[in-house]
Amino acid sequence: MTSRTPLAVAAVAGVCAIGLGTAVPALAAPQAQQDKAMVSVFHGVPGLDVDVYANGDELLGDFKPGTVTEPQALDAGTYDIQVFKAGSDPGGTPAIEKKIEVAAGSDATVAAHLSADGTPQLTAFADDTDEVQSGKARLTVRHVAAAPAVDVRAGGTPLFSDLVNPKEGTAEVDAGTVSADVVLAGTDTVAIGPADLDLKSGTGTVVYAWGSADDKNLALATQAIDTAKASPNADSAGVAAGPWYVWAGAGLLAAAGALAVRGGMKWDG
Repeated sequence: MTSRTPLAVAAVAGVCAIGLGTAVPALAAPQAQQDKAMVSVFHGVPGLDVDVYANGDELLGDFKPGTVTEPQALDAGTYDIQVFKAGSDPGGTPAIEKKIEVAAGSDATVAAHLSADGTPQLTAFADDTDEVQSGKARLTVRHVAAAPAVDVRAGGTPLFSDLVNPKEGTAEVDAGTVSADVVLAGTDTVAIGPADLDLKSGTGTVVYAWGSADDKNLALATQAIDTAKASPNADSAGVAAGPWYVWAGAGLLAAAGALAVRGGMKWDG
């Protein structure tokens, strides 16, 4: 078997996506920075540690469910993404494979998760990094679980209704601690939660509903979105080089409706 060497960030490359489209142009920045995309990866397939490869090179090794990588500045381009069970022969058949294009200037999180019927899949979500006014917080909920349609409640009041996999809902709410739960759509039957969310003033928070209803392992995972910078690529020139697989230990997360994005990403196939 041919030896596979890790790619280095800053000369590295992308992860998957799904028709996000171009909605908002990138803000003015040096050309080298505009050629980058900011990408995080969420692992939402329960019970399966994975290795992730791009164009034959290992990006993430022993990546565990319920975790997310920190955003990284990546070169725009097209890549063959393969996801294997951790420790599997990368010359074999991957659990998930997609050829993808990563567009310059985009902010996104790629989620490896279960479809509504329990099939592993990859979905890319646009991350809204726009500024949030003081006293408010941006809350986004992404349904990436093998489960039927759900309603998401905050303090017992429905905030998002009839959310289906792999869609998302987003809203600006009052900052503060919110007790959130997920119920079967149109009912009071709790599927996940309740859980307290600390929504700080001026911040963005993403909540993932992930896992499998049949396997009774549904869970919530959270991700902080940086809304403090004017451009998703403003700091990309300062990212230190290093292999993608170090992301596996970077940060707790926890894994598509379209949000306005700077740039876009798409599947090929």
